[in-house]
Amino acid sequence: MEILFYRYNSICEPDILQVFRNFGITVHTEELEVHKKNVTPRECAGKVSEWILQRPLAFVFSINFFPAISYTCEKLKVPYVCWSVDSPVPELFSRALKNTYNRIFLFDKAQYNFFSPVNPDCIFYLPLATNVKRWEKTILAMTDSDYDSYGADVSFVGSLYTEKCKYDNLTLSDRTRGFVDGLIEAQLKVYGCNFISESLSDEVIREIEKADPSFYKSDDVYAGMSRYLVAHQYIGMKLAAVERERILSRLSGQFPVSLYTRSDTSHLPDIRCLGGVNTLTEMPKVFQASKINLNITMRAIKTGLSLRIWDILPNRIRNGNQPRTPRKELVLKICAKSVAHDWHVHKIHNI
Repeated sequence: MEILFYRYNSICEPDILQVFRNFGITVHTEELEVHKKNVTPRECAGKVSEWILQRPLAFVFSINFFPAISYTCEKLKVPYVCWSVDSPVPELFSRALKNTYNRIFLFDKAQYNFFSPVNPDCIFYLPLATNVKRWEKTILAMTDSDYDSYGADVSFVGSLYTEKCKYDNLTLSDRTRGFVDGLIEAQLKVYGCNFISESLSDEVIREIEKADPSFYKSDDVYAGMSRYLVAHQYIGMKLAAVERERILSRLSGQFPVSLYTRSDTSHLPDIRCLGGVNTLTEMPKVFQASKINLNITMRAIKTGLSLRIWDILPNRIRNGNQPRTPRKELVLKICAKSVAHDWHVHKIHNI
C-alpha cells in the first residue's frame, strides 16, 4: 500500500509517519509547506495532483484539514484522510468539508458534534494519542545530569499566548473593550461551560472583525464563521493568556516553578524561565524529572484531551460529575501536597 503524507512540520507528524511505516505502508511525503509557509491553495493542489497522477495511492493523509487537498482528492476520486489536532480550526468551515472522499477525524467530541452534521458519513471522533515507545526510549536514557538539569517541583512547558494574542492589537471602543474584559473575567470563574460565543452580540462581532484587517475571510464557506473566530481566536486566545499568567504568577509566589517557553516572561518575576525545549528530545525529560507537570488547556478545547495530556501519561482524570474545585485553588492544593511530601508523581494535573 502506498500513501501520500502532506506535511507542514506539525510536531505530530514524525510519530504518525513512523506508525504508518511500522504497518508496512510505503509513505511518500510532500514537504513543500515545510519549507515554504505561504503556499497557496493552487500550489498545494498542484503538488497533490502530481502525486496522485504518478502513484497508485490508497489515500492522502495530513495533520489538520486542508480544503485544497480535499477538493483535489474529490476530483481525482482518492480518499483524503486527516486528523485534526487543534482547536479552533477555521478551515473546517470550508465547503470542502462536505466532500464524499473525506475521512476527517476530530479529537474533541464537542468539535465533532458541531461539525459532523455537515457530513455525517465522513467525519469521525478520534482522541489524540502519543508515541509511548519514543517517550520510554528517551526517559530510560536519562542520566543523573539530566535529572539535575530538568528537575523541578512544578513545571510548565508551553506558550503563554501573549505573542499570539490578536485581541491585544485591536483598536476598540471603550464599551466593547469593557464588555469583553468583563466577559473574560466571568469565564475565568467558570470551568466546564464555555459561554463566550453565545454571549457575543452581532455588534461586538462586527467591531472586532472590522478592527483587524487580517481577519480570516473566505468565500469558500458553508456557514458564517465570524462568531466562531471572534469567540475562539480573539477572545479565547486573550482568555488563555490571562489565565496562564495568573495561574503561573500565583504558583510561583508559593513554589519553585520552572517555565519552558519562548514567550515574554518579564511580567512573571518569580518564575524560573528556562526558554524553549525541543519537543521530541528535551520535553520528555522535563516531564520525567518534574514532580508536577501543569497542563492549562485552552477553553476552545471543550471536551477533548489535549496532546499535552497524552504526552505526560499516566494522567489523572476525574469523574465529570464530581464537584469542581476552582482551578487555581485546586492546583495550589495539589502542588502544596506534592511538594510538602516530596511526591514524584509523574502525573499531569489537568487544570
